[in-house]
Amino acid sequence: MSEIQKKPVGIMETVLRDAHQSLIATRMPTEVMLPIVDKMDKVGYAAVECWGGATFDASLRFLKEDPWERLRKLRDGFKNTKLQMLFRGQNILGYRPYADDVVYAFVERSIANGIDVIRIFDCLNDLRNLQAAVDATNKIKKQEGRGSSQIALSYTLGDAYTLEYWAKTAKQIEEMGADSICIKDMAGLLVPYKAAELVKTLKENTRLPIQLHTHYTSGVASMTYLKAVEAGVDVIDCAISPFALGTSQPATEVMVETFRGTEYDTGYDQSILAEIADYFTPYREECLKSGLMSTKVLGVNIKTLLYQVPGGMLSNMVSQLKEQNAEDKYREVLEEIPRVRKDCGEPPLVTPSSQIVGTQAIFNVLMGERYKMATGEFKDLLRGNYGQTIKPMNQEVIDKVIPGEPRSTARSAEATGRTEPELASIEAEMKQYKQQEEDVLSYALFPQVAKDFFEYREAQQTGVDASVADKENGSYPV
Repeated sequence: MSEIQKKPVGIMETVLRDAHQSLIATRMPTEVMLPIVDKMDKVGYAAVECWGGATFDASLRFLKEDPWERLRKLRDGFKNTKLQMLFRGQNILGYRPYADDVVYAFVERSIANGIDVIRIFDCLNDLRNLQAAVDATNKIKKQEGRGSSQIALSYTLGDAYTLEYWAKTAKQIEEMGADSICIKDMAGLLVPYKAAELVKTLKENTRLPIQLHTHYTSGVASMTYLKAVEAGVDVIDCAISPFALGTSQPATEVMVETFRGTEYDTGYDQSILAEIADYFTPYREECLKSGLMSTKVLGVNIKTLLYQVPGGMLSNMVSQLKEQNAEDKYREVLEEIPRVRKDCGEPPLVTPSSQIVGTQAIFNVLMGERYKMATGEFKDLLRGNYGQTIKPMNQEVIDKVIPGEPRSTARSAEATGRTEPELASIEAEMKQYKQQEEDVLSYALFPQVAKDFFEYREAQQTGVDASVADKENGSYPV
């Protein structure tokens, strides 16, 4: 019998970022992560995702931790494994577009503090909003020989999102100078045979490695990974079992076992993975007991496939309707979401476009008249401030919501007037708090949250809590 031609699939482990972001609202503290790092470093993962996404905001806001300090500690512990982060294009990790100098500085500091792979995405798949981050990564790679950029395609459904569209976009990504491509299926919409078709198409149209990211929300994710790996995908994103499934990713150990003895065998040692799972199990139990992990996010929600609405967007919608005592309007809103999405150019439903479309659909239903009232974010979407959508927007809706207003076709930083450098003015604004270069970036992204954290940090360092000081008379309660 001839020997199997080996094509081992890589696994990126998400337990330190997306898995806990999806299951426990990004609340895992650094102290829970550090004791298991040494063991995780022995697995041979393609990478460990441990930073970016909502971890930055949650660290400062809820955990009173410096996210940069977390990254440095993780980098110290992971001697042999690449560290990966998620980056929202021109928005970095915040909610508005930043000038290019801020994007460059953030990329530079991320790599300097230990990030190897920066996964960059845009909620409209407008590649112009990703170029500055790719250019910054390439410049640093050229200077220091470290850092690589991965562009994530926000996967969605709709008649404009054909295989030709994805193939053309993959070619453009290669031309932009990115190092790899990720199919980012944030809602669990990618079903197994479609995944095989998509991976095969991308492989035929680009030389770049292809990674696949999905969520278990709709119940098909493990089968989707199986078909994608058979079609030639290079890396899949998985979570160690105590933090897998539900709105998180397929379980690492399950996928390792699936490919054992085949040409795709990862070669990972199940006994090491078992020790990692054993480590996280008591923490999972703790999260379930405290209510931090809700059993609601652990099941399968097939409505995700039926309505093409991400799980997080569904739960957000339910709570918004509850607040308005309008839970009986649930089905009407579900039916309105695809109509609103179509009116604004069929964007993928991912942060922040999912929130913008979902909230507007609720307004349309509750007001009894479509677009009688529109949110500021929806107006900005119509104005072109987030970038270009794949399809044209509905002119009647534009005329009703922003009559006679100018609309932009530029990339988001230009559409919102962020063409001049802004880092120096941000630094001048917060210089009293600055203890490290990175503090300026924390403040740039979340000014109020960072200020609160800096004051807390100072209180910890000096033993003086500024929040209880009488600043006018210069006294402090002892």
